[in-house]
Amino acid sequence: MADAAGRLTKLAEEVLGAPLPVRIRAWDRSESGPPGAPTLVIRHRRALRRMLFKPGELGLARAWVAGDLDIEGDLYAALDLLAGLIWERPGGGGSPRAAVLRALARPEIRAAARELLVLAGAPVPPAPPVEEVRRRRGPLHTLRRDKAAISHHYDVGNDFYALVLGPSMVYSCAYWGTGEGAGAGAFTLEEAQHDKLDLICRKLGLREGQRLLDVGCGWGSMVLHAAREYGVRAVGITLSEEQATFARKRIAEAGLADRIEIRVQDYREIHDEPFDAISSIGMAEHVGRTRYAEYADALYSLLKPGGLLLNHQIARRPVVDEESYRVDEFIDRYVFPDGELAPLGRTVGQLEDAGFEVRDVEAIREHYALTLRRWVANLEEHWDRAARLTSPGRARVWRLYMAACALSFERNRLGVNQVLAVRTPETGDAGQPLRARTWPPVAPGA
Repeated sequence: MADAAGRLTKLAEEVLGAPLPVRIRAWDRSESGPPGAPTLVIRHRRALRRMLFKPGELGLARAWVAGDLDIEGDLYAALDLLAGLIWERPGGGGSPRAAVLRALARPEIRAAARELLVLAGAPVPPAPPVEEVRRRRGPLHTLRRDKAAISHHYDVGNDFYALVLGPSMVYSCAYWGTGEGAGAGAFTLEEAQHDKLDLICRKLGLREGQRLLDVGCGWGSMVLHAAREYGVRAVGITLSEEQATFARKRIAEAGLADRIEIRVQDYREIHDEPFDAISSIGMAEHVGRTRYAEYADALYSLLKPGGLLLNHQIARRPVVDEESYRVDEFIDRYVFPDGELAPLGRTVGQLEDAGFEVRDVEAIREHYALTLRRWVANLEEHWDRAARLTSPGRARVWRLYMAACALSFERNRLGVNQVLAVRTPETGDAGQPLRARTWPPVAPGA
């Protein structure tokens, strides 16, 4: 089977109706495509079978995770060039899978597809990689199903996350600055995560003796910062047993076990309100559209009158037909099972429907692109150990996921926003500054 790369390039361009923007190297060592471009390496014919049986994003993802497909050269440049072939662009064009199926309706393309079948070899669909979540049953976002989804994403080993996230152990968008001069802003990942946590504490107006709830507390970084720097008493909740174990150890070592409690608990199971403030940082993406009103109502009921909520949440761009929105198959099967993203407007509207007064919205999407690129660099620097701590396939999932997300934030396909909302009392006194963004001063020593 000489020159498999040349034949694949020709077939791809016939289906796409445009030149292939990357170079191809096939299993027979043949190469084709624009010189100097990032190279799509097809290590095994099995990759073609994966893409034939699942055209579009899921087939490509399976080939990538299994190691049948790789990229040589600049990963970000390759993903940027392939974005229109893999992911649906906002505003039109439909899914890549739909485009492939439309192309297959043309007689000349059906002939190309038959040649592709010959190149692919045995007409048997390969088993999905073991890292893939199998098809789930039952209603979305029940307590049991949400706990299983969280476990899939977070219970892959604290040591693995430490390699990727660094010493801060914060798994959400950092808050970057110029790094020029004292107080000018964060330059390292650890500084940027510290500044993000401190910004949230200042937006919430935390003071000594107050009671804070951190929903989706991760490895405990937010509650540790709030208790240590602002003197609050904090409760952190997570559905991940591994996160809870790690967070409790950190809290004990910091001598703050008398001020911080970590629970393995769902937000729907909390009954020891009221709280003075609630932080929800990168957690609401797991809630889902069918439960978001319940989530907003629950947080509202857990706050005392005058209490503040800081909701830090990824947003997607709106689509013309919101009912047609579906989560990316790669994300759903390999990264965040049952996770859903909503446009910012819907999130603000549902918080208002629950009774909150929204006081401030800060868009920080560029900050997430910077954060993700640092996480990818950490993973690549410690690649061999990361693969040993989880699996080569899991490490490949994370590299692709984080690099693709960095580009999505840079290209405005995704955003991230901090929404500050108040359970304003009947008197109308929200207790907020007259000018937005005039947060209280930085805590002493912060």
